[in-house]
Amino acid sequence: QVQLVESGGALVQAGGSLRLSCAASGGIFGIMRMGWYRQAPGKQRELVATITSGGTTNYADSVKGRFTISRDNAKKMVYLQMNSLKPEDTAVYYCNANIFRDGDHELYNYWGQGTQVTVSS
Repeated sequence: QVQLVESGGALVQAGGSLRLSCAASGGIFGIMRMGWYRQAPGKQRELVATITSGGTTNYADSVKGRFTISRDNAKKMVYLQMNSLKPEDTAVYYCNANIFRDGDHELYNYWGQGTQVTVSS
């Protein structure tokens, strides 16, 4: 029963900071790429940032220089440090991960339930 659970979403003022966390649990053999996506009302879900098992990061242009993705393999967690938040960052943020399950050769993709981030002007 592999699952991802996000936490850290909140209401913050523009210019503020927030750190999101995502914990992976269950029968996990290994976690490959992890990432954060977001979805604002009426819009498609979009990539925010990803990080490979080797630590290579990728960011959407809209968050470059403001957000930082990181991971802790021992804790099976991924984080998103968000600084200089803007109202347009308001969205539900979802954790995503490609995971090898115990006793399985196939890579599976998982999504968390989402955590709400609201940035007021």
